[in-house]
Amino acid sequence: MTTPILTLTIDGRPVSGLATETVLQVAGENGIAIPTLCFLDGLSATGACRLCMVEIEGSAKLHPACVTPIQEGMVVTTQSERLRSYRRAIVQLLFAERNHVCAVCVSNGHCELQDLARELGIDHIDFPGRYPALAVDASHSRFVLDHNRCVLCTRCVRVCAEIEGAHTWDVKNRGIRSQIVADLDTPWGTSTTCTGCGKCVHVCPTGALSEKGRSVAEMQKKRPALPYLVANRAEERR
Repeated sequence: MTTPILTLTIDGRPVSGLATETVLQVAGENGIAIPTLCFLDGLSATGACRLCMVEIEGSAKLHPACVTPIQEGMVVTTQSERLRSYRRAIVQLLFAERNHVCAVCVSNGHCELQDLARELGIDHIDFPGRYPALAVDASHSRFVLDHNRCVLCTRCVRVCAEIEGAHTWDVKNRGIRSQIVADLDTPWGTSTTCTGCGKCVHVCPTGALSEKGRSVAEMQKKRPALPYLVANRAEERR
């Protein structure tokens, strides 16, 4: 059965896409940039960070582009003062929630959160910092988990489950108390499921997951070819 092709308008431009695609996918295919943090091509979309919110004509609320399927005749706005203000607030809240001190971070200069702040013109934080006392787990022989720099995008959780198939990572607690944990909340170095593949480290958008031996600004993430891995896995299952 052939998938229908739908026509819609994004930022005043007529575009088209398959009925199975999302607003974010169609926008990307047409060179229209929408900021994201939790989304990564090749992983399932969760709509967790809310940075990809867009306006849709006829709807008063904002919609996450990464999980909103396109519809025939849909009129989408990806850039407006309302959206820019919303995105600036989200990024500032992410900085205020944990202890993101860029000057001493291994990912300084190679951080997606930092890049977003720069793109949105954020040079200070309007919200008071929480400065939580969070641990650093360096029990693994090769990698480090720094909860102070985690933005709870869950990329590590998804890549470990969906690509590596190890299911090492999960999230404990709820709301502002949420934290990434290995196995049943045990030190990463004692995990019986971790394969040491490093995929979680390299999909992490910040310095929360890094390789040991990296100093300030030395951790450059090498994004694995997730779409390629997904395609190969699907082929193997046939």
